[in-house]
Amino acid sequence: MTSPEHFIPGKDASLEQSIATLRGKLSALGFHLEERSWLNPVEGVWSVHVRDHDCALLFSNGKGASELAARASALGEFVERLSTHYFWTHFYLGEAIAQRAQVHAPNERWFALNGDAWPDGLLNPELRAFYNPHDAVPAAQLVDLNSGNVARGICALPYQRLSDGATAYFPVNLIGNLYVSNGMSAGNTLMEARTQALSEIFERHVKFRIIREALCLPDVPEDVIARYPHIAAGIRGLREAGFGIVVKDASLGGRYPVMNVTLLHPGDQGCFASFGAHPRFEVALERALTELLQGRALDALAGFPAPGFDRDEIADPQNLEIHFVDSSGVLSWEYLRSTPDFDFADWNFGDSTEQDYHWSVAALHAEGHPIYVADFTQLGVYACRILVPGVSEIYPVDELEYENNSVGIALRADIARLPELSGDECVALYDQIVDLELADERPVSVLIGLAPDPDTAWAGLKIGELKLLLALASGDDDAILEGCAWLAQYGQRSPERLKVFRCIADLLKLQDATPYAAALRLLYGSDTLDLALALLNQEQRFWGLGALGPNFEASVNHSALLAAYRKVCG
Repeated sequence: MTSPEHFIPGKDASLEQSIATLRGKLSALGFHLEERSWLNPVEGVWSVHVRDHDCALLFSNGKGASELAARASALGEFVERLSTHYFWTHFYLGEAIAQRAQVHAPNERWFALNGDAWPDGLLNPELRAFYNPHDAVPAAQLVDLNSGNVARGICALPYQRLSDGATAYFPVNLIGNLYVSNGMSAGNTLMEARTQALSEIFERHVKFRIIREALCLPDVPEDVIARYPHIAAGIRGLREAGFGIVVKDASLGGRYPVMNVTLLHPGDQGCFASFGAHPRFEVALERALTELLQGRALDALAGFPAPGFDRDEIADPQNLEIHFVDSSGVLSWEYLRSTPDFDFADWNFGDSTEQDYHWSVAALHAEGHPIYVADFTQLGVYACRILVPGVSEIYPVDELEYENNSVGIALRADIARLPELSGDECVALYDQIVDLELADERPVSVLIGLAPDPDTAWAGLKIGELKLLLALASGDDDAILEGCAWLAQYGQRSPERLKVFRCIADLLKLQDATPYAAALRLLYGSDTLDLALALLNQEQRFWGLGALGPNFEASVNHSALLAAYRKVCG
């Protein structure tokens, strides 16, 4: 007897069929996923973490009301990130891939640099005015971190404007800097995937507005929750576990397809707001609940910050960024008022995939927002990425000017060959870092797009320590002392490295350490003292930092990442 297939609202195929299709496509490409961290903390809430067997940096998370739904969710997210190349957004693809005719996608287009002005044909006049209103972002800053191919120029991908079908070429750099993973989806059909991508955009846009403006949302009546027994059971399980759970309508008066479940922890007074979106009320509410517990057991619900009073701090982009990453930012006490800013709306905007999609598009168009879509079908599964300028940015537009990830391109080649740098080159690199005003706390691996191996000196290396090592290699005593002082204050390094740098600072301050040699050996030990002297005397340079190679091949992790890229792109 054939087992019945399971269908859930908003999906155009059974969970069994979706899982089989996605697994088959991944297996054919050479990806074999391992399921880890299955969780089912309360009835009707499941989550799972999956990762590639050959490259642990390729992973995704899934959630749902059943084990099958969570598995399909995780596989869908994995395929979405492969299809859109999101897995490699923050990493250098190496010289070999960067010199290919095709780097990011078959339909990519390259725009040559000619001064600071953005090249003709890039974006369109309205978009250029939105992203670069004061012409303060030079064209060179739009070179993508992944290839760093300044000689070739700006790589851009075509996006279609839904209102009229017009094509605009968006720089890969701009997408990676401002949108990260927002608005991506894979699905059984075009409308299913696009609805999911648009729902994600609605969710984050409304969530940020609620947090930034300290809005208070109306409660969902208990009789409305009771319509959905599997959701009600999960909420009941959390309450029985001792948590304060409030269920909120986040539609802002019936305008947006967003719901909310907020957890209040009586043990530590932490407050955690989870949001979910979809044109169907039930799906949005279920997503808000499953998002609350994705990857979290009941004993992992402590440690969230208590509600705050500082409206400016809560509205700060850094706090909103934390809410995007893991929802652990601060919420305002105003959010918890018993007098909401909106009346409860018993909304529902669709009952078929077609209705879900068309309503979502129409709602954004009615507010005057253009929608740009790129389709990715090269893996045999429909995936898309949707950009809604002015709505779906995760980071402020001015980060193109002030926090653009392309800043690492100019430094990457020298950092990759640190042990080979001459003294003069060390001075030049140090000065270049200072001129760029890079924060000492900035991770070097993120700056250059490296996936470092754990337990190596590259992992955890910050700009402040790199400057110190460059100063040691060039014999700049003042810069050495400055770097040692910063590292001692920063403190987030292994005890062994911190001890060596403290010893170096003492040796410099003593000027002539000969009379103190015995005491230094007793204080630091012979191995530490000898290493400190070797670094000071430039007998050893760039402690533990070997040359990375033109494709960062010295890093096992990075090599695995590029091997995965080749599975997708050949």
